[in-house]
Amino acid sequence: MISLKKYLNLARYQSLIALFFLCLVLALMTDNFMTADNFWNVMRQISVNVCISVGMTLVILTAGIDLSVGSVLALCGAITAGLLKNGIGIPSENLFIGFTVFGVVVAGILSGGAMGFINGYAITKFKVPSFVATLAMLTMARGFTMLWTKGHPITGLGDSFGFLGTGWFLGIPMPVWISGIIVLGAVILTSKTRFGRYVYAIGGNENAARLSGIPITKIKIWVYALAGMLAAVGGVLVTARLDSAQPNAGISYELDAIAAVVIGGTSLSGGRGSIWGTVLGAMIIGVLNNGLVLLDVSPFWQQVIKGLVILMAVIIDKSNQKGE
Repeated sequence: MISLKKYLNLARYQSLIALFFLCLVLALMTDNFMTADNFWNVMRQISVNVCISVGMTLVILTAGIDLSVGSVLALCGAITAGLLKNGIGIPSENLFIGFTVFGVVVAGILSGGAMGFINGYAITKFKVPSFVATLAMLTMARGFTMLWTKGHPITGLGDSFGFLGTGWFLGIPMPVWISGIIVLGAVILTSKTRFGRYVYAIGGNENAARLSGIPITKIKIWVYALAGMLAAVGGVLVTARLDSAQPNAGISYELDAIAAVVIGGTSLSGGRGSIWGTVLGAMIIGVLNNGLVLLDVSPFWQQVIKGLVILMAVIIDKSNQKGE
């Protein structure tokens, strides 16, 4: 029999093992999977989910959830595109404010942070369950997106902005560079800083963390603000890649993000998980999506299969908790 210690050590690498076998199966089933072009295609596709999932990891580590990230992504992408294309005009003052690419990216990210701040404030100050607060933000952000865009795509954003989504630097796509920088920053934040230790402590036992003097309210608000900002980065990447802000962008993105976090080994109960695990989870979701498309599997069956994978990941997570 496998000892408990060896089982737990093996469980730490379950996501990596699952990714390896998934790639092996797809390589045997289709000739198009193990190619350089397909590799970079997968990496570009998962970059957006990685950005969102990193923020979701911070939220789930505190035993919360954020259902609004897909709608926040859409609204921030629309704000970015709208400001870049149209600027801000104040006819009464005969004033027009134009924006550079850098300016609109900052504006979009700050907008995401503001929406995340509202989530965190409602959750901590008014004791609204995170599920309810972020569900409300999901609805409001989607509505504001439709109002901002008037239900129509905002297109023609220029090559400089498009470079963020389609450009290459040193042989690597820009979205991969951006998501990689975010991952490294998040790893340092969670493993090398007091903030990261507080996040794990809150998720592990919030009452004990409060008695230890940890500023629960402040940390949670920052966590949700960061999740909003990272969703906004995803919105910028999607908008730049498509050269347009779509009113219906980001639909169901929160589900892929939650799936990546859970598959990556982060506990939905909070206090346990890692950024690297989430990256592996996002890669599994991305490879699975890519493989199912290459195998010409029906989109309806793709949803069924992804749901089963998420269910299996949660069952494994619960089994691991019982074994500890």
